Amino acid sequence: MNKTVWAASVLMLGTLGGASCNDAEFLDGFGSEDGITAAMLTGAGEDHANWITHGRTYSEQRFSPLDAISTENVGELGLAWSADMDTARGQEATPLVMDGKLYLTTAWSKVKAFDAATGEPLWDYDPEVPGETAVRACCDVVNRGLATWGTSLFLGTLDGRLVSLDRDTGAVQWEVQTTDPDQSYTVTGAPRVIDGKIIIGNGGAEFGVRGYVAAYDVSNGEELWRFYTVPDGNEGGESPEYLQQAAETWNTDVLAGSDAIGGGGTVWDSMAYDADLDLLYIGVGNGSPWNRAYRSPGEDGTGEGDNLYLSSIVAIRPSTGEYVWHYQTTPGETWDFTATQHIILADMEIDGETRQVLMQAPKNGFFYVIDRATGEFISAEPYVDVNWASGIDPETGRPIENPEARVDKTGEPALVTPGALGGHNWHPMAYHPDENLVFIPAFEAGMVYAPQADWKPDRARGFNVGFDLGAGDLPPDLGIRREVAGTLRGMLVAWDPIAQEPRWTVEHPGPWNGGLLATGGGLVFQGTAGSEFNAYDASNGEKLWSFAAQTGVVAPPITYTVNGEQYVAVLAGWGGAYAITVDGSLLAEKAPVRNVSRLLVFKLGATGELPAERELASLPLDPPASRASADTIALGGDKYARYCAVCHAPAAVGSTVLPDLRRSGTLGNKDAWAAVVHDGILKDNGMVGFSESMSRDEIEAIRAYVIHRANEDKAMESGAE
Repeated sequence: MNKTVWAASVLMLGTLGGASCNDAEFLDGFGSEDGITAAMLTGAGEDHANWITHGRTYSEQRFSPLDAISTENVGELGLAWSADMDTARGQEATPLVMDGKLYLTTAWSKVKAFDAATGEPLWDYDPEVPGETAVRACCDVVNRGLATWGTSLFLGTLDGRLVSLDRDTGAVQWEVQTTDPDQSYTVTGAPRVIDGKIIIGNGGAEFGVRGYVAAYDVSNGEELWRFYTVPDGNEGGESPEYLQQAAETWNTDVLAGSDAIGGGGTVWDSMAYDADLDLLYIGVGNGSPWNRAYRSPGEDGTGEGDNLYLSSIVAIRPSTGEYVWHYQTTPGETWDFTATQHIILADMEIDGETRQVLMQAPKNGFFYVIDRATGEFISAEPYVDVNWASGIDPETGRPIENPEARVDKTGEPALVTPGALGGHNWHPMAYHPDENLVFIPAFEAGMVYAPQADWKPDRARGFNVGFDLGAGDLPPDLGIRREVAGTLRGMLVAWDPIAQEPRWTVEHPGPWNGGLLATGGGLVFQGTAGSEFNAYDASNGEKLWSFAAQTGVVAPPITYTVNGEQYVAVLAGWGGAYAITVDGSLLAEKAPVRNVSRLLVFKLGATGELPAERELASLPLDPPASRASADTIALGGDKYARYCAVCHAPAAVGSTVLPDLRRSGTLGNKDAWAAVVHDGILKDNGMVGFSESMSRDEIEAIRAYVIHRANEDKAMESGAE
């Protein structure tokens, strides 16, 4: 029986589960003769040697039956090889492995290929994304991976291109622009391929775009269909019925016209596919702006309507883009509670009945189990601390909201948990079918949402959320900062989706820990913000093995075999939304971390070592004297919160990835500061100019604010009053 026919026969056996087994029964070269086909992708659950789609299978379980590395011998795991990356930014990709070759993406949308057993570099590709694109990315210049079909690889670039590469050489076969380059769209997620169609979404909701997901022909990049997730305010009889229905849940006046708000709803990460039902599931993001009072105001000026299909899971036909059903996790989204988090498909017995379920732990803090055939709500319970809602109504599937948290109605600030980063962000979960557990990289970090008066969108450079992002800034008081740091939690939660409760939990030093891998050897692998890569017993959470990674690990691991020998690989490198937007001093209190971007590959008995760890060096905090007026400093603080905090951290405390402005060499030179911030002389490095959004006086006020903050923190650190 040839491999293609064998793979097709797998389809009849079902692909959502996967029993633990020994890899010796299967071929390392599965799929190599004719390239990757539809049958191979659908039957990927039975290809134990390779990792040919983002979540290993269309069900996105991130479970591998490989068991050569197990709870019994994982202590013998060692570094087989490593490879340094040339991008010192966040590393979030899931590698693909085929025929003994490993392919991965790095920051700035670069692609690299290696011999999966030895680490020998095979080829690399740089799409040469313009540095100024970085200002359009809410959450670092990351990329989460590739898709494959035939002998091609497919990449979405930060500037919105879809690129087809020859798998053997890295040569470009074709590329198309999937977004409007005049708008602030970005692409960071991994594409999927279903029956010769490349499915890809995009990001940019904070910058005023309208979300969609689209399909492209694998042979030439021709767009085949496009599914918009929110109306545009012009829905008439010729619009798809699903968009007409969505328009009824909005005040569409703000969506229509040349200067309209885009609405958001970007599909920037999660997808899953059920081949038997022929349903593609997409996770839809937040509104644009976040504050519903500006996005969809009622007659009284406060927020109105559910605003479909924001913060929803939507099922569509991958062949046509036809809408089938939706479930909205957060109606009337106003807190950046996206539903773009990892979606997992599985079959399990609930109340004596086998159900085809879809599971998600979105940002809003509730773990959902939904019937994936119909979209029917089954159950939901909080997996982290939640104060914006007291629960989910079992009859309607809608949240039972806390009125005080509904800031778009009250107009008053509120401390809401989870915050905008969620109880779980993009980091993939994993599902172990033998344990019937979902492993969640969860964390707790609340946020003060303070509605911003007289807010107006800024399409040029603005981070358009409708809230004062400086409202939660911490005072220059070490005691208060340490107290707040103590409230930040990061944990690995083993969640029972039937009982809707944790079976066990592992506490981490801080938030923003890596994605998960579960294996037939009874193991769960995860990297941490504490610069470790760990293996845990899937049944009870006992840490069985740990490797000092020298950097924070946020990407998810994979496992594969070459010549029957099992490997575990993970891309290490600190970055992403938390690393660039959260007060760096809070993180330092939990677990000091740096970016050292590397691919780490392990196998039993290996004895490789990393280079000696470099010392952390920091420029001195020695700012010029603060002489500006209180009004100027206040103006600078407002502008900093709107335009700078998202990359350089709130209150100018310095992120852990991008430059700490308090220590900038331009701080004491007005002209040099203006050349960078106003004129954009560093745009090729990602620091564009803001002349379209702010005057020179406003930019100078930001400098005055940063000088003021630097002096406050210098006094605080020296123990002065």
